[in-house]
Amino acid sequence: MDLKLLRTFVTAAELENFHQTAERLYLAQPTVTTHIRQLEHLLGFQLFERVGKRVRLTPAGHRFLPHARRVLATYEQAVNEMTAWWQGYDTRLQLVTSPLVATSVLPGLLKEFTQENPRVEVIITTEVSSAVGQVVASGAAHVGLARAPSTHPDTISTVLYTDPVVLVAAPENAAGAGWMDLIGRHLLLTGNHPIYWDPLLVAVSRRQPHLRTLAVDRVDVTKRLLEEGLGVSFLPLSSVVRELAEGRLVTVPVDMELPTAATYLILPQHREVPDAARLFVQLLKRSFPGGVAPGPQGR
Repeated sequence: MDLKLLRTFVTAAELENFHQTAERLYLAQPTVTTHIRQLEHLLGFQLFERVGKRVRLTPAGHRFLPHARRVLATYEQAVNEMTAWWQGYDTRLQLVTSPLVATSVLPGLLKEFTQENPRVEVIITTEVSSAVGQVVASGAAHVGLARAPSTHPDTISTVLYTDPVVLVAAPENAAGAGWMDLIGRHLLLTGNHPIYWDPLLVAVSRRQPHLRTLAVDRVDVTKRLLEEGLGVSFLPLSSVVRELAEGRLVTVPVDMELPTAATYLILPQHREVPDAARLFVQLLKRSFPGGVAPGPQGR
C-alpha cells in the first residue's frame, strides 16, 4: 500500500473537504480523488460519502482511520530514528516544558547537557504548565518541567527549585515611586503564573484598593509589556534575571510578605525513563542544590 494514499486519506478525514486536502498536501484536487478511489479499491470498502460540498467518513472509514494513523506514525518514527542515527545520535531525550522554563533556565541547562552528551538527540516541546503532566503520562515526553505540579495520577511531581516573587516595572515607571503608589497609577498585569496570583491579588487589594488589572496568561508576553512601560507585575525572580541584569526592568521594594514560586520536575510514575533522561535529571538536581533558584549571577 502506497503511504501517500494513507496520508491523503488521513488529511481528508480531518478536513472533510477534498479541495482543502489538495491545498494542504500541494496536490491537484483530481489527484486527491484518485488517491481515495485507489485506497477504496485496495480495501474493498467505500471510505467517504458526499454531503453537499463536503465529505464525511463512512462507518468503514471511521474504522480504518486509527489504523492509517498508526501506520503513518510508525513510518515517521522510523524515518526520524534513522535520520538521528545518520546524524550520529545514539539515543533521544524528549522534554516538555512550560514557556517560562523554556525561556529562563532551560537554555543554560541544555548547553551543559549537550556538551556532556553530544550523542543524545534532544527534542523539546512547550505546553502550558497544566498540560505538561498529561504529555509525560502519555509517553510523548520523558521529562517535564512546569510551574505547577501535575495532577495526572501516572506522574510524580517534585519541586526542582523555588524562587521569590518580586514586583517589577520599567525603570521610568518605578523612578521615585513607592510600590502602592506605583500599583495605583499603573495597570497590574496579572494571571501569568498558575499558582500564586489569586491569593496575592487579594492581599494586594487590601493594601491598594484602587487597582486596575490586565490579565496576561504568559510571562514572556508580560515581560514585553512591562518593558514598554505598560504596567507593573509580580513575577518569579528567575524569570527576569536577564532583564534585571540588562537594566530593562527593575525590582520595587514591597513591605508585605510575597509568595514564592516553584518549578516542578515531572516524571512518569510507572514507566522507566531512558538513560538520557536519567542523565538529564541528574544534571537538574546538580544544578539546583537545595532547591535554590538561579539568582542574578546564575543561569
